[in-house]
Amino acid sequence: MADILVIKLGALGDFVLATGAFAAIRAHHAGDRVTLLTTAPFADLARASGYFDAVWIDPRAKLHRLGAWLGLARRLRRAGFARIYDLQHSDRTRAYFRLLGRRRPEWSGIALGCSHPHANPDRDAMHTVEREAEQLLMAGIDAVPPPDLTWLDAEVGHFGLDGRFALLMPGGSAHRPEKRWPVAGYAALADRLAARGTTPVLIGAEAERQALATIVRACPAARDLGGRTGLAEIVALARRAAVAVGNDTGPMHLAATAGCPSLVLFSDASDPALTAPRGPSVTVIARPSLEALSADEVMAALPG
Repeated sequence: MADILVIKLGALGDFVLATGAFAAIRAHHAGDRVTLLTTAPFADLARASGYFDAVWIDPRAKLHRLGAWLGLARRLRRAGFARIYDLQHSDRTRAYFRLLGRRRPEWSGIALGCSHPHANPDRDAMHTVEREAEQLLMAGIDAVPPPDLTWLDAEVGHFGLDGRFALLMPGGSAHRPEKRWPVAGYAALADRLAARGTTPVLIGAEAERQALATIVRACPAARDLGGRTGLAEIVALARRAAVAVGNDTGPMHLAATAGCPSLVLFSDASDPALTAPRGPSVTVIARPSLEALSADEVMAALPG
């Protein structure tokens, strides 16, 4: 039995897109011990997946914390991994490759000098899913399934969502406001959905509380679940929802991969050809800016 390491540090959308690659690595190394190196927000998700025998937390130490870097290098060397799959492809993980020294294990990724490089000069123009599948093919794994979250579920009956409802996800990275459709657009969309007999259900973190409250004031029929849904609850709600609408943000990946008909709004701040959610029913609206996008346009594009 060999020890295998997979590196995937985040973010949420990237983690969800990598679930097909996780499944392929697990199947290829069915008789081996597979460990994931990730960050704390995704540890529970990784453990629930069943793809890994162990989950390590990477503290993502700053460059000046030399002791932490050397400590991780010692841990990696002591583990005696036979092969490492770097699905993060970052400057940080390439530095980890160098820290392993001359007696490095097999390494699948883009680190200079690795044993199984993803040797496609156009790799950065590929969608994450196809890029990871090609990387694994070059490492000897030729069957990579689509992203999958069938293993993730939660009890959501306590939310009392009877009848038809739609998930609205107006949030996103705080440092990337240009990726967001204005809150007024979501408020107008919620009002239109409610008028058609579909309850708007608002999903968001604590940081989105003010935005969600603004939508509820404009559309009292909306249900505000801000701060009340973990990742598993979002997936469970998505399986029951008629549709999900949101910005290019991690929870929309959860909804789309869970099978909910999903409409994802992209500005020029990100490229759907590279990072769009994957699922059985995903529609994308892409605009240079989302400022001028109308609720009527969004209503007309709703899938399902």
